[in-house]
Amino acid sequence: METALWEHWVEDALATLDSLKVLRSLRPICLRNEKPRLEPLEFEVFDEMQHWDRSSVEVEIAETTFHRWMHDSPSSVAGDDEPGAFHEKFKKLILFSGNDYLGLSSHPTIGRAAAKAAQEHGMGPRGSALICGYTNYHRQLESSLADLKKKEDCLLCPTGFAANMALMTAIGSIGSLLAGNNIPSDEEMIAVFSDALNHASIIDGIRLAERQKSVKVYIYRHCDMSHLNKLLSHCQMRKKVVVTDSLFSMDGDYAPMVELAELRKKHGFLLVIDDAHGTFVCGQNGGGVAEEFNCEKDVDICIGTLSKAAGCHGGFIACSKRWKLLIQSRGRSFIFSTATPVPVAAAAHVVKKGSILAWCYKPPIMVGSKEAAVKVAKLETWRRKAIWDRVKDFHLLTGIPVTSPIISLIVGSEDKALRASRYLLQSGFHVTAIRPPTVPPNSCRLRVALSAVHTREDLENLAAALSRCINFQDTRIYNCNGYARL
Repeated sequence: METALWEHWVEDALATLDSLKVLRSLRPICLRNEKPRLEPLEFEVFDEMQHWDRSSVEVEIAETTFHRWMHDSPSSVAGDDEPGAFHEKFKKLILFSGNDYLGLSSHPTIGRAAAKAAQEHGMGPRGSALICGYTNYHRQLESSLADLKKKEDCLLCPTGFAANMALMTAIGSIGSLLAGNNIPSDEEMIAVFSDALNHASIIDGIRLAERQKSVKVYIYRHCDMSHLNKLLSHCQMRKKVVVTDSLFSMDGDYAPMVELAELRKKHGFLLVIDDAHGTFVCGQNGGGVAEEFNCEKDVDICIGTLSKAAGCHGGFIACSKRWKLLIQSRGRSFIFSTATPVPVAAAAHVVKKGSILAWCYKPPIMVGSKEAAVKVAKLETWRRKAIWDRVKDFHLLTGIPVTSPIISLIVGSEDKALRASRYLLQSGFHVTAIRPPTVPPNSCRLRVALSAVHTREDLENLAAALSRCINFQDTRIYNCNGYARL
């Protein structure tokens, strides 16, 4: 009887979500089968795009999925949209909505590293990192990421979301620990200043930290350094933290890193950046947004991810050894999560000693190496050049002054965004309409994400299709209205 009531309550809740137009659907992509290459070398890097690179942006969806998408029908029930049926027809699409900025997810070196580790070790010890899940694969990956970010150490987390949650709760624990596990006084509390458009994982982490009753939160207007300076100047607490995305995922704009560094010197706060979308993409060495703006030393803690430009999975926190020890001792989303599977860690870092790297230039250069995704991202510099070339192409083709691979075309109403997304789908492009609650009302948008393995022709075709469904002159690219989602 109670079970039946729960089904009824869930049905009513779904009806409410549907009436609010926030019921979301799953749209399965059908992955293409690529023929394996003969006699592959264990570790290879290349100086130009290869045929397999395109599989990260050339995708297929089933006709049933296509029709459901066109009519915005829910598709999350078991049995719906079963991909791969022999009788099913498929529609080919160019993917412009992923986060695989360098196209590394289809790189053979990364795939072979994961496959080799799986064959040798299976998934590895299944337990939390503090129990038995932490291996030499994880440790060596952390070391390479610390080097990339120019930090003393690094803590690998299951996801980028978990990394932000762990850091925020660890920061919140400092107040209560210093107060003898009691509720700290106002002077002993920690002031956290958060950009209004920070990622949901930062927001949820701050909410959890607030539950410890040792954190006071201040939201400053998006990238508004005058507002942040005013809040900092009026705050009497000694322990201050400023946390911000470095490259904002929904707007494609950068945090004002130089101004933040200046304010840090003035007010002495701890500066934390979430560099999920900048890591491996920005900076001469792929070190991220802080490297791009020459202020790596001004960033105290850097959160990053391996699930975007690295083409793998997982998150990390680059920090000092002391901070790492605190986070791994108090960060609940790290402590109570099973560690990253060994093949996933190996995809980012190969630990076989003395492995050979074949650089496919002519003539070939042979060097020793251990890394997979991290090393490939560093060595295949053509990928970073290619993605920034595509940013320039989009600007030239549309006249829209974009500054990053994340292009947020704000069209306004939900209906406009959905109609534009469906037109692009019909035209062969996978571009998602972003709607509330992800973004504020009346700032619905098309989020276009560029990749190093998109071609100039891809951009020309996309620009032509976009010109037929939106007006470039009326389209904003940044949301100027600060929207505190905390």
